[in-house]
Amino acid sequence: MRYPEGSVFRNDAAAKVTGRAKYTDDLKAPGMLHAVPVYTPWVRAKSLVLDMAKAKAAAGVVHVLTAKDIPGSAKYGQIEQDYAMLVSDSIMCEGDVAALVVADTRAHALAAARLVAMDAEELPALTDPELALSSGAPRILEGRDTNLVNHGCVRRGNAPGAMASCDLVVAETFRTQHVEHAYMEPEAALALPRPDGTMGIYGSMQHPYSTRRFVAAILAEPLSDIEVFNVVMGGGFGGKDDTAAIICARAALAARITGRPVKIRYDREWSMRESYKRHPYRLTYRLGFEKSGRLRAAEIDMLADSGAYLSVTPWVNWRSTAQCCGPYMVDNVRMDIRAVATNNVFTGAMRGFGAPQVHFAVEQLMDMAAGRLGLSPLEIRRINMVKQGSTTITGQVLDNHTVSLESVMDKVAAKIDFDQKFARSSRGRAGEEKLYGIGIATSYRGASLGAEGMDYCCAIVNCQQDGSILLEAAIHENGQGAESAQILILAKELGVPVSRIRYRQPSTSNIPDGGTTVATRGTLMGGGAVAVAARNLKKIMSDALAGELGCRPEEVAFANDCLASPLGASIPWEKAVKLLHGMCVYPYAFGSFRAPEVSWDEKTGQGEAYFTYVYSCQAVELEVDRKTGAVRLLNMVAGHDIGKAVNRPMILGQMYGGIAQATGQALMEDIGIEGGRIHNLNFNSYRIPKARDMPEITGIIVENYDPTSPTGAKGIGEPALELMTAAIANAVYNATGIRFTSLPIRIDPKELA
Repeated sequence: MRYPEGSVFRNDAAAKVTGRAKYTDDLKAPGMLHAVPVYTPWVRAKSLVLDMAKAKAAAGVVHVLTAKDIPGSAKYGQIEQDYAMLVSDSIMCEGDVAALVVADTRAHALAAARLVAMDAEELPALTDPELALSSGAPRILEGRDTNLVNHGCVRRGNAPGAMASCDLVVAETFRTQHVEHAYMEPEAALALPRPDGTMGIYGSMQHPYSTRRFVAAILAEPLSDIEVFNVVMGGGFGGKDDTAAIICARAALAARITGRPVKIRYDREWSMRESYKRHPYRLTYRLGFEKSGRLRAAEIDMLADSGAYLSVTPWVNWRSTAQCCGPYMVDNVRMDIRAVATNNVFTGAMRGFGAPQVHFAVEQLMDMAAGRLGLSPLEIRRINMVKQGSTTITGQVLDNHTVSLESVMDKVAAKIDFDQKFARSSRGRAGEEKLYGIGIATSYRGASLGAEGMDYCCAIVNCQQDGSILLEAAIHENGQGAESAQILILAKELGVPVSRIRYRQPSTSNIPDGGTTVATRGTLMGGGAVAVAARNLKKIMSDALAGELGCRPEEVAFANDCLASPLGASIPWEKAVKLLHGMCVYPYAFGSFRAPEVSWDEKTGQGEAYFTYVYSCQAVELEVDRKTGAVRLLNMVAGHDIGKAVNRPMILGQMYGGIAQATGQALMEDIGIEGGRIHNLNFNSYRIPKARDMPEITGIIVENYDPTSPTGAKGIGEPALELMTAAIANAVYNATGIRFTSLPIRIDPKELA
């Protein structure tokens, strides 16, 4: 049985398009209160003093909470416990929350929040990450004698020695910007204290289990007293982990103290002010090449702005470390990445997780070197890209799966007719009002968490007496179609129609922690766990019913909604399940999938960074208006080897969405920060791509069954985003003859005159 070809399957589609799906802000509870945050007016300050008398006396107010009301930890975080649930003394950034006003209506809470008075000693804000590393910079991190929060490296061969003997050295510094996740649904949370003492949490968050840890920390209660439920979610893209968990924790604090349900729903301005962003990078590269085009040496320094809190900066930086040279073989590498604390908005996980910044630099450098060596962009990539059996810059030999990068690039290049169109690029040619250019970029993306940490997931398959099936998996549905993919995997494994399967709303009390939905791991890890659970169920059923079929258990086949023997005997699925119940055998199975072992040496940046990779290529055609500098996208093609395709239309949807986000990063998106303050706090001033900004997009799904995955599938979530920004930058150069090294790309028409 194959996954449905060409058909579209979304188990949640009807509920969403008809409006029946309930998002967090749609939820209500009897006696529910509303809470709103109170922000401080400073970017950096100390000795905070609050006067809440007027707010407490305001109409409808039930309580005004501060850090003094927290029974547990006032600070928490995924790596270090430095993120202030509510600030008490020191103010670190514009997004810090000093108090929480709880009232009978949201209108009353909003009115009272404006009455909270506060005073503090304002301090100079430290917002330049380069200055933050200087010896005279003020220390903004508690307990540290430096603002350096993380350092990663790669040491391979002798980079300085090899560089000295290279025929060509290409050197450049690139800068990327803060980027907003721009999810449709702002953060929201509902905390519901139950009669048994358990605190129920419903929220728009990506990882119920980390949310549970934040809530347990603020309440000083055991994890078993906190139950976090998956709720229909309006997007996340990595952005609804830390901040969303904090908002859930604040709602839980208010609910525990008042004894009543409490809802918090963020306005867009609050969301953009407080939520973490994509890390801005400064990337300084020196790449050394032989005349043949072979890349022999790389010297790389990166600096990342971590903002006021650590969040997951070390994990993001590690991804940049492992992939600092793109999908290319280099025998001599000296690479360092440093992250530094500032008083800017803090930075954390965003789709691509440290790779889009790197590819923006590396893929332009490859084009720059190709031009100076008389090679085409395809030729220089073909010379240097990883192939079957290649050794990566971290010393990993790629021999346990199909390394298909060259094949993927060839398919994309052929589809867009790259060679012919590259030859007719304008490169700023006089006499042309519309300057034409084409660009390409390639990558390999480590799938799942890799050496970032332990990676495993679980699933439960529970057959009911009438033959229907309940499925739970410890992967969160962010709106990307994870539930649908897991249903398809289960249906294929059991040989039953998807109509038999109901995805059960999971909670942290139903199923163990399976890790957050990040790192392109949803289908790989969650789907892998579902496949293992299904195979465990099949063994239970085969052992019990082989006698009925007149064959050995290992000979029982599951197909066409039946259990069958090689000799032709069969039992319909519904009858098989009833027989098991009659035998007092539960048709129920738990399955877990643990990622294959990897290795990493922090001191050298060497090891098997990931157990498998996704191979990708994207290309774009565009034109630049000489008079205005405006960029018009004409055509885009994306190719990705995602292992085995589970839900082909949804894979294409992921490609299209990722490319749209990359387009925004390339051409328009930029969090405007001055003195630590964000001045574009809504979508009227923070520009994201509209439908009319996007051209026709062609997606090419390349399938090579991956033996490291229980289903043969890998993923597409992050690879879809990490390349198009670089491809656009190369295309803009080929149109204008001007190399842009900072994002977003803004073209001054005076430069084109």
